[in-house]
Amino acid sequence: MPEGGAGTSLKSFYALGRLKTGEMNKTEAAYDAHLQSQRQAGQIVWHKFEGIKLRLADNTFYTADFAVLASDMVLELHEVKGFWQEDARAKIKIAAAMYPFRFVAMKQRAKKHGGGWETEAF
Repeated sequence: MPEGGAGTSLKSFYALGRLKTGEMNKTEAAYDAHLQSQRQAGQIVWHKFEGIKLRLADNTFYTADFAVLASDMVLELHEVKGFWQEDARAKIKIAAAMYPFRFVAMKQRAKKHGGGWETEAF
């Protein structure tokens, strides 16, 4: 196998692939814990991982990472990202234009930058 420099194989640069439906990655699990604490504090009423799937076009769907019922009783769809790929950003923008939900993207802030979550509304 060709080397990627400094003794690192190119295999280490390949995408890891997607997890099975219903399985959270580390960032999603951290956000789930954040939502649980918000629920205990009364800031949200309910949340569900991959609870809502929206049709955008024939054979094209958007599944939100989290459906969240806010304390103001508005249903929000939260997307949790470490970084954005263009197709994912396009899908959430299209979904936000088509459906009457509040769409929010959450990005985990590095601990050296204070931790917590950055929010982007669509």
